[in-house]
Amino acid sequence: MVGAGLAGLAAARDLAAAGAAVTVLEARDRIGGRVHTSRLWADLPVDLGASWIHGVRGNPLTALADAAGATRIATSYDRAIAFDTTGAAIDLTEATDAAERVIEAAQADAEARDTDQPLAEAIRGTRRWRRADATARRRMRHVLHGMIEAEYGSAWTEASAWWFDAAEEFGGRDALLPGGYDRIAAHLAAGLAIRRGAVVTGIAPAATGVRVTLADGAALEADHAVVTVPLGVLQAGAIRFAAPLAPRRQRAIARLGMGRLDKLWLRFDAVRWPDDVDWIEWLGPEDGAWSQWVSMARTTGAPALLGFLAADHARAMEALPEATLVAEALAALRAIFGGRFPAPVAAQRTCWGRDPFAGGAYSFNAVGATPALREALAGTDWDGALVFAGEAASRDHFGTAHGALLSGRAAARTILRGE
Repeated sequence: MVGAGLAGLAAARDLAAAGAAVTVLEARDRIGGRVHTSRLWADLPVDLGASWIHGVRGNPLTALADAAGATRIATSYDRAIAFDTTGAAIDLTEATDAAERVIEAAQADAEARDTDQPLAEAIRGTRRWRRADATARRRMRHVLHGMIEAEYGSAWTEASAWWFDAAEEFGGRDALLPGGYDRIAAHLAAGLAIRRGAVVTGIAPAATGVRVTLADGAALEADHAVVTVPLGVLQAGAIRFAAPLAPRRQRAIARLGMGRLDKLWLRFDAVRWPDDVDWIEWLGPEDGAWSQWVSMARTTGAPALLGFLAADHARAMEALPEATLVAEALAALRAIFGGRFPAPVAAQRTCWGRDPFAGGAYSFNAVGATPALREALAGTDWDGALVFAGEAASRDHFGTAHGALLSGRAAARTILRGE
């Protein structure tokens, strides 16, 4: 098993339960992959990776969270407040309705075309967008940023007009895990043989199945290797495959997009903002810059705000020193709440795009990518000895923690059935 994220842990757990001898190789010094709970603040676990169970009804993560004894707290987009550049409160109901309609029109127009196109191009070509005035466009663009770029980690200029939202959803509310998302990873990992700090650099066919080479020169042989590393790692060529992968799998790796979504957690001495909301939105001078914040005050009572930067903004922020990043975020919060809004007492950030074991936050359907590519990525190579899994290999639930989990379980079934 290559990778101890949710896909790798789920596959390993199911295989071990069926009697297989499984070793999980994890490059990091921790398990979880893009599930990463920081405990730097002893009284406040901070999820730097996955934060929500998206749709608790029927979601396999819900049962795992309950089995792990992890408390769930529902959040709601209806508990939101929004402000314009000057800090005046605004109502985005009309803009949200307009954004939903313009997406519908853009997709309808795109479906009539012979080739895919960037979603931004399709939206800008709609009658509703062309006829909107500057204020209406600005507000629609803000809503679209949240619906597309912050949701999928892709700039609207990168996303497929045909397939950007080709995913299924579970019902029910979204829920945070205030005790940390890593409770789920730890539950899955219980009893498994996991080697941390094991950086896989090569995989080759062998007489018994596969031979896996590590950065320290060590090698292991096994009947099967399940590769669950993120798409960004595959795209970077960090693992050398000694025999060619199937052409369809190579196309999937090349054409699917790897998105960016980074977080900045800010901790304060006290709650200095409305404590009855979950989301705080800001239509600042630049589309998507510090436009979305999550308050921890209502759900956990903690004086903390979580800011998001997606796509191009995430790429830019990853190059900034933390002090500069915090200063920019504080300027945005002071534009919202006034110049006396206090500086944070502590901060934590992410840089998923610069992480060599991630290469980004999660996958998206780029222009020219189709759901069939995800099915191709999830297949097998080398007469079934090499199996791929992970959120990028989930046709219906890509970009999610539950998609990774379901993909890992599917990979285990593939091996157990001898497919």
